[in-house]
Amino acid sequence: MTNVMESFQAMLHMGGYGGYVWPAYGVGIVLLVLVLALSLSSAHRAEAELEVLQQARRARRGKDSESPE
Repeated sequence: MTNVMESFQAMLHMGGYGGYVWPAYGVGIVLLVLVLALSLSSAHRAEAELEVLQQARRARRGKDSESPE
């Protein structure tokens, strides 16, 4: 068990660079999650806008087909 703890601590320490590497990983993960959240939000807004435009188009088509030519 001591050997496992030592290797885990060595991995976290990363030869003295762990204080730089782990925060960089953290910032990278936070940015990726932020980009994902913003992308999903934008996609949902675009889908809602598309639905509104499609409903308006359907309504116009319905009025056009009812008018005698």
